[in-house]
Amino acid sequence: MNFLTYLMHLASSGAVAYYTASQIRDSKTRPIVLKGLHLSEAGSVGFLSALSERAANEGNTWLAEKLKKHALDETKHSQIFAHALKQIDKNSIDSEPEIAPKNQSRQGRSPLFAAYYEGYSKEQLSPAVIDWDIFMASTYIMELDAGKDYMRMANVLPDDERITHNLKLGMLSIAKDETGHAAYLYEAMMRRMPARQVQKLVDEWRTRKVQAVFKVIDYVLKDTDTIEAA
Repeated sequence: MNFLTYLMHLASSGAVAYYTASQIRDSKTRPIVLKGLHLSEAGSVGFLSALSERAANEGNTWLAEKLKKHALDETKHSQIFAHALKQIDKNSIDSEPEIAPKNQSRQGRSPLFAAYYEGYSKEQLSPAVIDWDIFMASTYIMELDAGKDYMRMANVLPDDERITHNLKLGMLSIAKDETGHAAYLYEAMMRRMPARQVQKLVDEWRTRKVQAVFKVIDYVLKDTDTIEAA
């Protein structure tokens, strides 16, 4: 990663951290954040389960088990957020996670994902055919960042209320899981290729993530300007 990209990474990470922290700290916007997190976590379960089956069929039992646990963790995470929503009387979702079909691709769930995987079709990103290097590197970056994001969000939640205190504990647990997911994905890459190639791949997807975040920020700002002008 070059120096300019590194600076952009710091700036984008700071912007995302500030926005997510302010949104989850505010009791008015907290339900919206929780619902989005619930859907995001639940939406990965089918994809990861299908990848686990594929890895097993290809004879990679180590990766198959890691992916199976990853899917179980995502189910648990979605249930944590669903429970938190129930506690604050936001019953717009069921307590069971909304699990996407196993053949769903990584693309199309959000503007960030669309920008992150720009240039790849939904078919190329489906669990049946996605290149393992692309999956491992792109997901490593997302999981690594998610661990830090969840930690930051947890730390701004107030401790003086039972509901937010329990949510904080849940999010700290999720942050630990996400960091663990990043660790196994990095190990998986190291098992497949030399360290120099791993670093090159990680840098490529870090750059993609930075560019994707700035595209989303630019879109949001333009959309806000349009609303104000109207």
